[in-house]
Amino acid sequence: MTAHSRFAIGETDFELDGAPHRILAGALHYFRVHPELWADRIRKARLMGLNAIETYVPWNAHEPRRGEWDASGGLDLGRFLDLVAAEGMHAIVRPGPYICAEWDNGGLPAWLLREPGVGVRRSEPRYLEAVSGYLRRVYDIVAPRQIDAGGPVIVVQIENEYGAYGSDKDYLRHLVDITREAGITVPLTTIDQPTPQMLADGSLPGLHLTGSFGSRATERLETLREFQPTGPLMCMEFWCGWFDDWGTHHHTTDASASAAELDALLAAGGSVNVYMFHGGTNFGLTNGANDKGRYAAITTSYDYDAPLDEAGHPTEKYFAFREVIAKYAPVPDEVPEPARPAPERVAPLSVGPALLELAPRLGDETRHDRLPTFDEIGHDRGIALFATRLNRGGPGLLEVCEQVRDRAWVLLDGTPVGVLARDAHERAIMLPETRGELVILVEDQGRVNYGPRIGEAKGLIGGLCLDGVELTDWSVRPVDLDLVPGLASRAPSEGLPSGPTLAHGTVELDEPADCFIDTLGWGKGLVWVNGFLLGRYWRRGPQRTLIVPAPITRAGANEVVLLEFETLTDPVVRLVPGPMLGHTEI
Repeated sequence: MTAHSRFAIGETDFELDGAPHRILAGALHYFRVHPELWADRIRKARLMGLNAIETYVPWNAHEPRRGEWDASGGLDLGRFLDLVAAEGMHAIVRPGPYICAEWDNGGLPAWLLREPGVGVRRSEPRYLEAVSGYLRRVYDIVAPRQIDAGGPVIVVQIENEYGAYGSDKDYLRHLVDITREAGITVPLTTIDQPTPQMLADGSLPGLHLTGSFGSRATERLETLREFQPTGPLMCMEFWCGWFDDWGTHHHTTDASASAAELDALLAAGGSVNVYMFHGGTNFGLTNGANDKGRYAAITTSYDYDAPLDEAGHPTEKYFAFREVIAKYAPVPDEVPEPARPAPERVAPLSVGPALLELAPRLGDETRHDRLPTFDEIGHDRGIALFATRLNRGGPGLLEVCEQVRDRAWVLLDGTPVGVLARDAHERAIMLPETRGELVILVEDQGRVNYGPRIGEAKGLIGGLCLDGVELTDWSVRPVDLDLVPGLASRAPSEGLPSGPTLAHGTVELDEPADCFIDTLGWGKGLVWVNGFLLGRYWRRGPQRTLIVPAPITRAGANEVVLLEFETLTDPVVRLVPGPMLGHTEI
């Protein structure tokens, strides 16, 4: 796009250069898709009949440490928006600062919330200062790409479902002021579930309200209209699927039922953003979690049962939505190619060395009298080792004083004793012996992304007690996971190591290709391919396969590395023809 246009909110419609315009958008998070695949996914959105791409912006990915801004590679928002423009489509940008999105900490950086008393999503000076700096960085990218500057961006959202969290109008006004001062001239919107209370709490005069829902579209639009008598109706998140968490089932929605809801929404004159058009993947350790009484970590796959599946292939829902959209807008004749089977391979894994053997090479050790949290040692994400010596003798009750966040493997002199798991409300274990080196491997399984538990600390909260007496004199080693792949090819252990261990193997491919790794014979852990951390696997399911995007692979040898926390029952790498995301009922 090069011609300068004007996008505005009229009495009844969105207006593009003065003419009524319906937004037909699809959610596509650049940070959940390999950057070499962005253009392909954007094109397939246009082929479904969409005219816009919507994306969140994850603050914690762009600024992982205070003051260190990264908008390169897979975080190059500018390039992503330019690709949207190159496809002749518009863009909607939702920078939060809170995004939810089943993303770690809802997108808020862990460092932001370490300082006692710092505000979360409210008018607290330290919080506002950090948020202002973040938004200015984002708007440096977005402002020159607005439609009135010849770019694709037509809408920017203020906060995200704020009415479900708070009602601090001064906070919302501050976000609007920063946005306008940074040169954002396009319409500003809010989003909330269409209930009168949430719409009232999450809005401000001058902001256009949109809704989030996946069913009863006509009813929800009526509620939105009652609260906002003029202007276009829009569902900014039309939930056409749902996310998965470990230990439940793979969520799917009936394609024809979703299409019928979309039809009702469009028949009522509404604009739409399909959430998600293409979900993608929570690569690395980026998944979030929920805790409304039971902690539930989100899976690595963010397939979402979306019209375009995790591998970028059209589904039944894609064609059902395309057929509905064709009733209201022109749809291209071209359709995407169907999925083809991925390569099948089996390669052995060499198991070892044990993680504890490598510990001195995986991070610096510090000494602490009392057990610190992850956050107190500046460790935002991943795993850490906590060790102390026991000198008493005999059995004893080991207890976490407050809560395990989120999973802890207990080892005595290198031998596994048991597991303490937050999702099972476990925080105590009987030690058969209280003499020797006690090591606790703690995994942060994802920070809560919704509700009042956003920003909570990770680790063994409140310290550890042995028979009611607090244990002191700890050595603490945060593990630098970036170092793991380079150490996995060391000489393997003789026999199967006890406890957390590394494993590595090589898979030969004829050419780069999307692949699917079957993790059924593995326990719980992390997997890298050619040095790229795909994410977490867990026998618990529902997710059984991990996707390996083609740009990560290469012709010839492809190196696979595992960090297995529990037990490998089948030490092989098994590539299968397609995804297996699990059972759909419980």
